[in-house]
Amino acid sequence: MNISKPLAFAMVATLALSGCASGLGSADYGRSQARTVQEVQTGVVVAVRNVKIEGTKTPVGTVAGAAVGGIAGSQIGGGNGQIAGAVLGAVLGGLGGSAVEEKVTSQTGVEVTVKLDSGRTIAITQGADEQFRVGDRVRVLSGGGTTRVTY
Repeated sequence: MNISKPLAFAMVATLALSGCASGLGSADYGRSQARTVQEVQTGVVVAVRNVKIEGTKTPVGTVAGAAVGGIAGSQIGGGNGQIAGAVLGAVLGGLGGSAVEEKVTSQTGVEVTVKLDSGRTIAITQGADEQFRVGDRVRVLSGGGTTRVTY
């Protein structure tokens, strides 16, 4: 096997990981959230802060990275050196794959603090798919363990 095959595997693994990023914005709904009741409250935005939402840390990145690293490492030397290269490549690839997955699936977010019409003040962190400004009238939708801010 030549080195271009491990490179192809790495590219496929990276593309697969980039598809793992789940939407956390105000317009992103999970399948289980469809056709469910949500409580709606209204209020005024009193603060907005940009945040970073960390990416996922699943075995997918580790396994994909280990596979690519093991294949690439097996190209080093021959005999026992080839085995050692494969093992070391798998370990390093696993660590690298995990880091790539987290980086690829992280996203920019926003923390929106809302003074509800009831007088209560709450803060919601979500993906930054909408721009909020202090003084904006917004809706806060809650249901099924999820809360989001929308216009």
